[in-house]
Amino acid sequence: MRGDLSVPTDQAALLCIDLQEEHRLDKRYLVAGFDQIIGNVRQLQQVARFSGVTVLHAAYIVESGSGASGGAKMRRFHPVMPDGSSAFSDSRNPLSAICKEVAPVGEELVFVKSEASALRKGRLADDLKRRDIDWLFICGVWTEACIDATVKDAVDLGFHVVLIKDACGSGNETMHQTGILNLANRLYGGAVTTTAGACRMMAGEKVDSWMVEGSVPIRYTYETAASIYDAL
Repeated sequence: MRGDLSVPTDQAALLCIDLQEEHRLDKRYLVAGFDQIIGNVRQLQQVARFSGVTVLHAAYIVESGSGASGGAKMRRFHPVMPDGSSAFSDSRNPLSAICKEVAPVGEELVFVKSEASALRKGRLADDLKRRDIDWLFICGVWTEACIDATVKDAVDLGFHVVLIKDACGSGNETMHQTGILNLANRLYGGAVTTTAGACRMMAGEKVDSWMVEGSVPIRYTYETAASIYDAL
């Protein structure tokens, strides 16, 4: 269903997930429309900082060799290169860096992870609770992977999630759209909106937003997914 939603900005945070250079420069991990996503996230960060909304960052970083630093140890079954380094997000690879346009400013925190969810290990969740954060604006990549896992963990932990659909992305539009629709079906206590809508919410406005009602209300096919996604 759709309805007006307002968010208490003093209890809100903007969580930017895995906006790393590899997603626009490594041909194996390119995200469709990544530059547009970066532009939208930059706009969200600017409004959040102006409005007093906490801005937080998560980055997927893997430590895969002796002498590497800055990441978590590689998990079992993790894909590797012939030299034993991580196939993606290796701590020694400059493409693992957060894109400069949306990089942390000042004392904004970066939470390093080596799995899909930014909330699985508890450190970020504990930090959010210390800050009395109840609402999470979530953006980043990939929609059906790290965004999906983080959103589901956030809901399980009792956070309200505002999922910003055009500030997320994946390997192609179909993967992204179906990822958003699957999350929308189970986004209990939260909402789906656009960058423009999220900016207005962070500025203190009420915004017409899509909110889940009942259990799994969205039923889509390949043919209807795009139009249902557009209507969210």
